Amino acid sequence: MSEEYLQQLVEQISLEIFHKPFVHQAIFNSRLRTTGGRYKLSNHFIEINPLVIKLHDEEELIGIIKHELCHYHLHIEGKGYKHGDPDFKQLLKETNSPRHCKPLTERRAKSTIIHLYRCTACGLDYPRRRRMDCTKYRCGKCAGEISKVK
Repeated sequence: MSEEYLQQLVEQISLEIFHKPFVHQAIFNSRLRTTGGRYKLSNHFIEINPLVIKLHDEEELIGIIKHELCHYHLHIEGKGYKHGDPDFKQLLKETNSPRHCKPLTERRAKSTIIHLYRCTACGLDYPRRRRMDCTKYRCGKCAGEISKVK
């Protein structure tokens, strides 16, 4: 998808749903990591994460554009454009815009257990991801000493 198509799509959605023109620029920004898009207050640009197109359908893209246009039009009009503002929440409802986008990254699997500690008295294992100072802790079962196994 080209930036020209993105610009036309944003302008079209703005006119059809908000009945107001979008007169600034819509661009792709591949540096966005955790969000689908953002509205920049300084230059009124709407930036869209290109991963949205790769990972999700066009309906998700349109939802993100509508969300960012809510920020845009409210900011231009001098109304509350932030997520917590009543004006913003009301416009989201009126335009049927999503509050959040779908995740753009897969959840990381929990890291494997690297350190194994064992009670010298009762043999209870303490698997840990981080190292621990054995002199500061005792076994929770029998209060015996803990030592590192691997």
